[in-house]
Amino acid sequence: MDNEYARREFLRQAAAGGVGGLVLPTWLAFGNVCRANQTGADQSRSNALDKHNQKGNTLMAYTLPNLPYGFDALQPYIDEQTMRIHHDKHHNAYVTNLNKALEGHLDLATKSVEELMLAVPKLPEDIKIAVRNNAGQHYNHSLYWEIMAPPGKSGGEPTGKLADAISSTFGGFAKFKEVLTKSAVTCFGSGWAWLYVGKDGKLAVCSTSNQENPLTAGKVDSAAKQLLVVDVWEHAYYLKYQNRRPDYLDAWWNIVNWPRVAERFNQAATA
Repeated sequence: MDNEYARREFLRQAAAGGVGGLVLPTWLAFGNVCRANQTGADQSRSNALDKHNQKGNTLMAYTLPNLPYGFDALQPYIDEQTMRIHHDKHHNAYVTNLNKALEGHLDLATKSVEELMLAVPKLPEDIKIAVRNNAGQHYNHSLYWEIMAPPGKSGGEPTGKLADAISSTFGGFAKFKEVLTKSAVTCFGSGWAWLYVGKDGKLAVCSTSNQENPLTAGKVDSAAKQLLVVDVWEHAYYLKYQNRRPDYLDAWWNIVNWPRVAERFNQAATA
């Protein structure tokens, strides 16, 4: 995520009560900030929490990532209205609800979203479900936006080491496309279909329900090994394709950002 290190460092210091004198990064969403005098680096964590929880001064631990392209850039395969609603309403709601669940838990807000997903089993019961649902959806959507690109910069087939691995594992790109499409189309209810590098070091395909992903399902040992995902919640396609999920999948293959997926594959080798 953009500014991830700076975000986590600030929150770490805030949790320890050492926020005095810091200039806040612009990406941290504070509403109508009117700062009182800080007492310095020895300020207690409880005071820091009180300060950040004042009305109109709420710390937003996670932020909605900008799309790496315009809302209309994936047309005709995904329409502009769907993209606006999907990103600005659905994804934004997951981020908002995740931040709300973490109010008063700055120690958790210092974690990356990947760390937070893995920490869910040990979270307090009163926030466990909200964090599980919204952190998972935040992560999954962020990767979904990342592995798509406008026509002309996407589609076709992968090349290089990724192409070789797909051919070795699935018997060719056509067979891989068939396997992933079937996994996505047959995913019951709402969910996702994935290409990932499994714990055995080999490529694999699966589908997950709701907010789950291969990391939370225990299929990978690092989030970096999740290479590609397609969203098959109805809000991803219903305005244009209604209930015709297979038509949406056929169109989606035209906007897969294979260069970015190949980068993730190369990075996964050292993750």
